[in-house]
Amino acid sequence: MTKRKEEKMEKTAKELQDELTWKFPHIAKAAPEQVEQAAAFCEGYKKFLDTGKTERECVKEAEQMLLNAGYRPFDENGTYEPGDKVYMIQRNKALIATTFGTEKVDAGLRINGAHIDSPRLDLKPNPMYEKNDIAYFKTHYYGGIRKYQWGTVPLAMHGVIIKKNGEKVEISIGENENDPVFCVTDLLPHLGAEQNERHLKDGLKGEELNIVIGSVPYADDEIKEPVKLLALQILNEKYGITEADFLRAEIEMVPAQKASDVGLDRSMIGAYGQDDRVCAYTALMAEIETKEPKYTTVTVLTDKEEIGSEGNTGLNSNYVAHYIEYLAELQGVNPKAVFKNAVCLSSDVNAAYDPTFPSVFEANNSCYMNKGCVLTKYTGARGKSGSNDASAELMARVIDIMDRGGVYWQIGELGAVDAGGGGTIAKYVAQMNIEVVDLGVPILSMHSPFELASKLDVYNTYKAFHAFYNIV
Repeated sequence: MTKRKEEKMEKTAKELQDELTWKFPHIAKAAPEQVEQAAAFCEGYKKFLDTGKTERECVKEAEQMLLNAGYRPFDENGTYEPGDKVYMIQRNKALIATTFGTEKVDAGLRINGAHIDSPRLDLKPNPMYEKNDIAYFKTHYYGGIRKYQWGTVPLAMHGVIIKKNGEKVEISIGENENDPVFCVTDLLPHLGAEQNERHLKDGLKGEELNIVIGSVPYADDEIKEPVKLLALQILNEKYGITEADFLRAEIEMVPAQKASDVGLDRSMIGAYGQDDRVCAYTALMAEIETKEPKYTTVTVLTDKEEIGSEGNTGLNSNYVAHYIEYLAELQGVNPKAVFKNAVCLSSDVNAAYDPTFPSVFEANNSCYMNKGCVLTKYTGARGKSGSNDASAELMARVIDIMDRGGVYWQIGELGAVDAGGGGTIAKYVAQMNIEVVDLGVPILSMHSPFELASKLDVYNTYKAFHAFYNIV
C-alpha cells in the first residue's frame, strides 16, 4: 500500500470520527469571546445572591426587578394583550412571572421553574438558652446538609417575626460590614480524638449545631441566665421583640460571606445558595428580556424544594396549577389542553465532576465545569426512583432549541448509578401532565456553605432560558 493511500485512509478515518463521535467542548476554547460576556453577566448575579439570602428576600428582590421592568400584579379578572407582563406572589415565599404570547395559552405554555430555598440552619421555635455563661440559639437544619461543614463558619441571621400586635419585623444581622456575625463551635484537634472516631456524617451532630450569640452578662448578680438576658435586651432595643416573639417567627441562619470571584482567572463564583438561585436569576433575566413571544411564559421561583417541595409554597401543591387555570379562564380555553401542550424546564443544578472524588461519578455521563448548562434527563436514586424521566421527543425538542440559540450545553447524570441521587421539582410538574426536563448549572461543593459555579456555565444557562422562551 502506497503512502498516499495510507494518508487517504487515515484522513477518511479522521473525517469519519469527526462525523460519528461527539464531545462537549470547553467554552473558553470554542468561544473565547464569551469569557468577558459571562463575567459581565455574572456581576448582576452576584448582587442577587448577596441580596437574597432567603426565599423571602429572593422574592422581594425579584419583585423589584420585575417592577423596574414594567411588570404589574396579575389580576385573574384582567384583560391582557401579547407582550403584557404580570407577576404573582405566593405567600411571600414564591413568585410567578408571565409575558403573554401571541398564541393562546392552549397552544403551549413555556414554563421555567427554579427553586429559591437553600440548605441552612433554622432556629427552633424556642431557640434561646444559656450554658456556662455563653448564650446560644438552638437550630434545626433545613435540607440536605453535611453537618460538619457548618462548624466555625461565620453566619448571618435573617428572617421575619410577627409580633403579638400583628407587626411584621424583618431581621438581618451579619451582612453589613459593621455587623456582628455568629457561628457554631467545633473541637480543637488536640481534644478531638474521641470525635475523630465518629462517622463523618456525625462529625457534628444535629443537636450540636448550637450558635453562639453572646458571652457578656447583664449587669445584675440576682438575674438567672444574665448572658441570655443581655442578648435579648439587644434584640429588644434593635427590633422591639421579646423571647415569646420567636414562637411567631421564621429565622434562618445562613453563611455571612458575600459572593466572590474564585480562582486567579476569576472564572468561577463562590457563594452560598447557588443551588438553586443560579437558575432563579438566569430564569428571571430571560423572562424580563422576553418581549413578544409566540408562547406565553410562566417563570416560577418556588420554595421548599430542598425538603421535597412540600407545603403551600412548594411545587407539591396546587398554586402553580391554579395560576395556569387562571390563564386558561382569561382566554376561554380548556385548562386540560393548556397542561397537555405546555413544556417546562425544571431549572435545577447538577453535581459537576470533581476530580478529587472521581469514584462517585461516571465520567462519560457527568457534567463538567465550563462546558455549558447541563440537561439532566432523569434524577432520582439507583433505579431512577422518585424521578421524572424526560422523553426522547422532549430531549430532541429542547436540544434543537439550544442548538439554534447558540447555547453551549451538555448531558449529565447526578453521580454514579448506586452512589446516591436526588430529586427536583420535575416530578411534580409532570403530575400536571406537562412535558418537563431538568436543565441547570453544574456545581462543585453542592449544598455546602460555599458552592462553586463557572461563569461560562451560568451565562449559557441564561442563554438556554432565553432561547427556550423566544425560539419556536
